[in-house]
Amino acid sequence: MKQVEPCSDHVSTWGEGPVWWENALWWVDIDGKQFNRLVPDSGDIHTWKMDQRIGFALPTDSGSWIWGGDHGLYLFDPATGASTPQVDPEPNLPENRFNDAAVSPDGRLFAGTIALDKTDGAATLYRLDKGPVCTPVVKNVTNSNGLGWSPDGGILYYIDTPTRKVRRYAYHDGTLSNPEGVVDTNPVIDASPDGMCVDAEGHLWVAFCHGGCVIRFHQQTGEVLACIDIPAKETTSCCFGGPELRDLYITTGVGEGDKKSDGRVYVVTGLDVPGLPQVAIRK
Repeated sequence: MKQVEPCSDHVSTWGEGPVWWENALWWVDIDGKQFNRLVPDSGDIHTWKMDQRIGFALPTDSGSWIWGGDHGLYLFDPATGASTPQVDPEPNLPENRFNDAAVSPDGRLFAGTIALDKTDGAATLYRLDKGPVCTPVVKNVTNSNGLGWSPDGGILYYIDTPTRKVRRYAYHDGTLSNPEGVVDTNPVIDASPDGMCVDAEGHLWVAFCHGGCVIRFHQQTGEVLACIDIPAKETTSCCFGGPELRDLYITTGVGEGDKKSDGRVYVVTGLDVPGLPQVAIRK
């Protein structure tokens, strides 16, 4: 039986980007300018304060993390709390910042920007390459958001939030091709598709901002397979975690009215399917 409950009393202004790594849940607070780690077994929470909004943070295979914010990408050392600038692909676009990101099965970082002034087509999805350099892979988007790969690594699923659709691309060796629509959320819910993860069966779990839920969609037909209601309207993203990757962790933000249920991380237990393990960025 599915159960939904908060992980702790910690409240994020705008929680996002949950990651299960080294038996802990890591997530960012975009507007709170914080990076957080929760160890569920002990309840211990550690918070690192950043000097700007932080859209995502993902682990590397060297023990460091890479995060994206208002001014590009940074290398982060959890042991010292120090951040080192790496690359800023959009210094000429002050209304843009990095938003959501994910790591491909072959260890490449894909990270997208958001046009905060909602200028249509002003944002981009990038691939981080050696240099470091950000290589555009999907241009003319507005709010680059959820990403996830199929279990065999051959398909990337991608959300540009204002379209309210999930697209898929054939994926091979860092390149994307053959884009096509797979899910149109407009007939399903009047809300914005935000973060996303993929389960071991290849189906898509999409968090809906302003919708207070996470919906599981069939990866080929777009059929709704399940809907999990969350007691916070601003549901932002999700990831699988726990000992067998059978728990679904969901981040939320503080919405209008500032309810006590807003801004918390929730965990859903009793699911029938596990998720896929987090991949580290290959340095």
